[in-house]
Amino acid sequence: MGMMNKLRLSAFAATFLAAAVLAPVAPAQAQALPAGSGQSSTSHAADSGQMVDTIAAVVNNGVITQRELDERAEMIARRLTQQKAPVPPTDQLRSQVLNQMVIERIQLQKAKEDGIVVDDTAVQRTLERLAQVNGMDLATYRSRIEAAGVPWSTFMNDARTELTLSKLREREVDSKISVSDAEVVNYIASQRGPNAGQQNDLRFERILIKAPLNASQTDIEAAQAKANALLKEALGGSKFTSLAKSNSQAPEAKAGGDMGFLPPEKLPAEFVTAASMLRPGEVSPSVIRTNDGFEIIRLVDRRAGRGTSADAPKLVQTHVRHILLRVGEGTSEPEARQKLLEIKRELQAGGDFEKFARSYSQDGSASQGGDLGWVSPGETVPEFERAMNTLQDGQVSDPVRTEYGYHLIQVLGRRDAEGSVSQQMDIARQAIGQRKAERAYADWLRELRDSAYVDYKISGMTPPQH
Repeated sequence: MGMMNKLRLSAFAATFLAAAVLAPVAPAQAQALPAGSGQSSTSHAADSGQMVDTIAAVVNNGVITQRELDERAEMIARRLTQQKAPVPPTDQLRSQVLNQMVIERIQLQKAKEDGIVVDDTAVQRTLERLAQVNGMDLATYRSRIEAAGVPWSTFMNDARTELTLSKLREREVDSKISVSDAEVVNYIASQRGPNAGQQNDLRFERILIKAPLNASQTDIEAAQAKANALLKEALGGSKFTSLAKSNSQAPEAKAGGDMGFLPPEKLPAEFVTAASMLRPGEVSPSVIRTNDGFEIIRLVDRRAGRGTSADAPKLVQTHVRHILLRVGEGTSEPEARQKLLEIKRELQAGGDFEKFARSYSQDGSASQGGDLGWVSPGETVPEFERAMNTLQDGQVSDPVRTEYGYHLIQVLGRRDAEGSVSQQMDIARQAIGQRKAERAYADWLRELRDSAYVDYKISGMTPPQH
């Protein structure tokens, strides 16, 4: 389905074989003029009678030529036409393609600096795998690619470029992403829907100033005053573990007050209540009175309960359907939103969601009445998933904007995914890691682009705004 996240290599193959929705355009391998070659902004070949090839853009110490830009733009326009998708005006298409080629070239230059090399064997294995995924042998797959108007040599170069960029991204971005247990637990809890409960093990550090309930009023007041003073120090930035070692009268004082992970039922109710308002690393802003005395607590972390009870956090799959109106295909942002608001009013008046989806939705799921089936966390784009997770069963959302356009979303039901808690945590960890990596990659690309020297040589061509 168009809105689902795709593996980068799968998206690369889809650019040539997609049947309905145009996937992101795969980068093409374009050869830069060698640095110091003495070429000016025009390559002359008067003796051989070859066509003059002007420079479209200078990218650091390399260039993108007019011919390379024309070939890429023509290939994309042809593919859009084959898929019966709108083709942007020529100037707009060329501008978008050139900007994409600039970003690609900067990355390839960075990959060369990093010594990243993709050999022929890796390219061959990738092509064989793509053919297998599409249910063909390599010869048949090659025929299909060439029948789409793409020379096999170009497709091989594209595969090499995609593998190079993937290795670069892994080195510069993905390998540096980490996901904590607390993030996993919070993620699992957040995608269960608005009525779901949560059962987490909690890890606290505490400072206990003893003052039993039967202590004298003088002792109670003295203990409370000392606790208040310590709380002020903790909130003021003093190291909590040092304060605990020096002042706490709890058994774990020598360990800096660390109580380790405990299920809620083994903690004072006041601790559990405080945890609901704390993020990991935060000190509770008030002294807590327990049967033992006055306590200052710091939430260290949360994690999924280690038991196998029904209360343990579980990944939830959501049965969802939607109506998608794309923007920029003859429909403006206000028009798409207004149309979906009108459809929502008709649905609330008793309209049939399935019929509206079949009539209006511009997604591949339209023929199924907009039904996306059971989706797991991380399978939809973040904006869609966040909106989906706030809906009650049967509720229809307001228009939701994603990179694909505007959606009306309806949740039909939820169910626990199969697998142990540890397996589900692994799945959630992958989904979180992917999202963090996407954000980090976008930031890294912006920094890379901002640090590069780019000079557009074609009139009217401007760098992308970000």
